[in-house]
Amino acid sequence: MSKPSEQSTRRSFLRNTIAAAAATAALSTSAITLAQSRPRGKFVDVHTHIGQTWNNGELLTADALLKWMDEHEVAQAVVLPLVSPESSGYLITVDYVLAETKPHRDRLIPFCCVDPRTSYTGGRHGLRAMIRKWMDAGAKGFGEHKCGVPIDFAGSQEIYAVCGELKLPILFHLDEQRNTDVPGLPGLEKMLKTFKDTTFIGHGPGWWASISGDVTAEQLGGYPKTKIAPGGAMERLLDTYPNIYSDFSAGSGNGALARDPDFAKAFITRRQDRLMFGTDYLAPGQAVPQFDTFAKLDLPQDVQAKIFRDNARKLNGF
Repeated sequence: MSKPSEQSTRRSFLRNTIAAAAATAALSTSAITLAQSRPRGKFVDVHTHIGQTWNNGELLTADALLKWMDEHEVAQAVVLPLVSPESSGYLITVDYVLAETKPHRDRLIPFCCVDPRTSYTGGRHGLRAMIRKWMDAGAKGFGEHKCGVPIDFAGSQEIYAVCGELKLPILFHLDEQRNTDVPGLPGLEKMLKTFKDTTFIGHGPGWWASISGDVTAEQLGGYPKTKIAPGGAMERLLDTYPNIYSDFSAGSGNGALARDPDFAKAFITRRQDRLMFGTDYLAPGQAVPQFDTFAKLDLPQDVQAKIFRDNARKLNGF
């Protein structure tokens, strides 16, 4: 077989170069178009709910959530179902979240969720089909994973595996009742190590209490007020595993910032690529201290941009 001529080789090289340049231009144009089409606002909130979650609260409609977002410069919000009996007083189904957010998908981003104790047929293939159906209907992630089992429960591991295959981030709640673990978070670490292709987003008292190296078993279910001690499991896991992120929602996330502002500012600066703004807004008139807490921290503008908006959009693809 004769070798290609120098002229032929040159033509092939030019064709490939032109094709690569065209593809790069198309991607750049697509990225610019997406950025231009996004709703404007200072924040992307990765942790909200709609419906009625607790028996002592009021129902929050999609329209009421949007009104609250407008009042607080929140461009987009992730809306999380609550499907486990331990997760809330009233369960919020995936289908409800998908239906209520459908008219507002530019701003309200639905997630899906399955309790790991749910009965389904077909093994992992059946679970994958369930989740894929919700993805096809618009779900961009999985959560709130908030169930009364250990974080490394066998049924949860099936979910972690499938979400890794489908590239769905999992937002989980960890405390002394849901997704339980012990100080040092060895159960969570085992999951991060086992499911390296799965992205986890940490939330809840047990997760945020573990920012401190002196956390006790009792504090995994509470809101410590003392100064943060170095050597927390949260820091170690963020150092070691690139598939763990965190949101600042609820009293647990805000409390970790407010209990030690100097530590918090340095921590945020170090972890700026893995942290995301969140509130856990779920009822009309709810107090949301995160806005004031972040204002007091006075973070650099580039760090704010990542935490307030960019990390969430990059991770979740919206």
